[in-house]
Amino acid sequence: MNQAGPNGGQNNNKNAAANNNRNPRGGGENNHGNGNGGSNGNGGNNGNRPNQGRIMVMNQAQANANDVVSGTFLVNSEPAYVLFDSGASHSFISSSFVKKLKIEPTARIDLNVRTASDKFVTCGNVYSNISILISESNLPGDLIQFDLKYIDIVLGMDWLGKYKVRILCDEQKVILKGPNGKRISYKAITSKPSMRLMTMQQLRRHIRKGYETYMCFMKEVNTGEPNIYQIAVVNEFPDVFPEEIPGMPPEREVEFSIELMPGTAPISKAPYRMAPKEMQELKEQLEELLEKGYIRPSVPPWGAPVLFVKKKDGSLRLCIDYRELNQATIKNKYPLPRIDDLFDQLKGASTFSKIDLRSGYHQVRISEKDVPKTAFRTRYGHYEFTVMPFGLTNAPAVFMDLMNRVFRPYLDTFVVVFIDDILVYSKTPEDHEKHLRLTLQTLRENQLYAKLSKCDFWQDRVAFLGHIITQEGVSVDPSKIEAVVEWRAPTSVTEVRSFLGLAGYYRRFVKDFSKIARPLTNLTKKTTKFQWNEDCEAAFQELKKRLTTAPVLTLPSGTEGFDIYSDASKKGLGCVLMQNRKVVAYASRQLKVHEVNYPTHDLELAAVVFALKIWRHYLYGAHCKIYTDHKSLKYIFTQKELNMRQRR
Repeated sequence: MNQAGPNGGQNNNKNAAANNNRNPRGGGENNHGNGNGGSNGNGGNNGNRPNQGRIMVMNQAQANANDVVSGTFLVNSEPAYVLFDSGASHSFISSSFVKKLKIEPTARIDLNVRTASDKFVTCGNVYSNISILISESNLPGDLIQFDLKYIDIVLGMDWLGKYKVRILCDEQKVILKGPNGKRISYKAITSKPSMRLMTMQQLRRHIRKGYETYMCFMKEVNTGEPNIYQIAVVNEFPDVFPEEIPGMPPEREVEFSIELMPGTAPISKAPYRMAPKEMQELKEQLEELLEKGYIRPSVPPWGAPVLFVKKKDGSLRLCIDYRELNQATIKNKYPLPRIDDLFDQLKGASTFSKIDLRSGYHQVRISEKDVPKTAFRTRYGHYEFTVMPFGLTNAPAVFMDLMNRVFRPYLDTFVVVFIDDILVYSKTPEDHEKHLRLTLQTLRENQLYAKLSKCDFWQDRVAFLGHIITQEGVSVDPSKIEAVVEWRAPTSVTEVRSFLGLAGYYRRFVKDFSKIARPLTNLTKKTTKFQWNEDCEAAFQELKKRLTTAPVLTLPSGTEGFDIYSDASKKGLGCVLMQNRKVVAYASRQLKVHEVNYPTHDLELAAVVFALKIWRHYLYGAHCKIYTDHKSLKYIFTQKELNMRQRR
């Protein structure tokens, strides 16, 4: 860029001489005089006309040409493509890069810039003292905003003169002096660089020498289903991971049975109407189930309607509406494990493998006497299941019973199981090899089959039952929290209950969950009229915020002591369980009706008792310290008289 002078110019000759610089595109040192210095008046006093300049590089070919001296440097801590241009009397910054830096102009001037196409463009925003880092030296400059398309920064004569810059075009090199007189040299990279890995020490050395350096980030790309033969140990058990379950499940000790309440008559309902697309899908799925032997034609008086539910991938899942049959079924009381108890077994583990069974329910036979009760009606016929279908009330309990029997020798040693999800955990890779082999051998011996695409092996971080598990502890699975974040404000009591149910699954991660959720839980009371107010909205948003920023909870060790921090107020009771200064769990509850009138002393004591009860399984036999902000509780054991409430 050429300009008569910083303030409009007073002397054409002087300006012409000032532009006698090295040509950034020529070889060696070349006179770059301003031919327009006097003839067109750009350099003289032009009255009220704004200052004028010239920009040399505008198109992509010129910006990336091999005969320009340029490089990538940190400008205000952001990587920028910078051009050294002795043909410019000002330094410029592109409008797009200004937005990236998020900075505001410090001054304004009126400057007409002549482009390579001989057109004038007016610009004026000035950004002062912008940091430019070259070879670890900060060389700040004042930059004028301009619409540069292919360059972030143009360093013109104002900056080049300030740092006594010499541009050696034939060597593609720049030599300058820093603020302390230090000689700085930079050589541009003109050839296409080859890609190679280097050590951190090499990288630092190259940066000190002023080489162009780029930072690359690795990204994991899913290339499709894993190859079983590339996974250690797993490659020894290809028969455990078939594409389809091979035939009917074997006869086992555990079979699915349906015990009905006395006096229950056969239940039969007419088929639901379906769209043509659903009819075609129904026909195909019936043929597939018949071929596998999972269903067979039926003629009993039982019959439930069928419907389709869309899966995440858009395909349709065949479901049987067994609601009336479930209501008449005696419930199986076999307990499902608590999620918290499963995670407590993982302390110290660093290597994990997750195994998901393929169509797990279809790997359990139905007791022959109960097969007719599973009958369902369709337009294409009347059928009954020979294997356990989805939708029956006792199915989870029966499958949990089977898995506990299969893995009983290894449960809570290196295996945890929740229905058809299996987690193998180990403290070392060497142990994990043994544990994984034993687990897969057990599946093989019991003719249970897994789906390879849903399994993860040899992981240090694994998603399991809606949580992320690592050596450091347990955290909320972000993919599961998306539903909470995107939840719109409830418009009915049913929607409030649904939200609290989902959020409550992660309540152990949220301090004072009950206190925060109090306005929402009040809406679920039968005596309360539904009215969404500011308190409800605030509680709703705060719960979503807390869940998205939930901490990692450490896994407790039974050999070390615990610390309990308790607190109470008229809104509820809250407590925190910690070990080695790390949070194990949060717990809270609202006050019961009769507790609202408790004095402060008794409320604080109630919070301590609440913590001891809810975490008894951790604290039993362990050393425990209790911290409270109510000093009088220190004397509870030496108090001469206790009221009836305190005695309880």
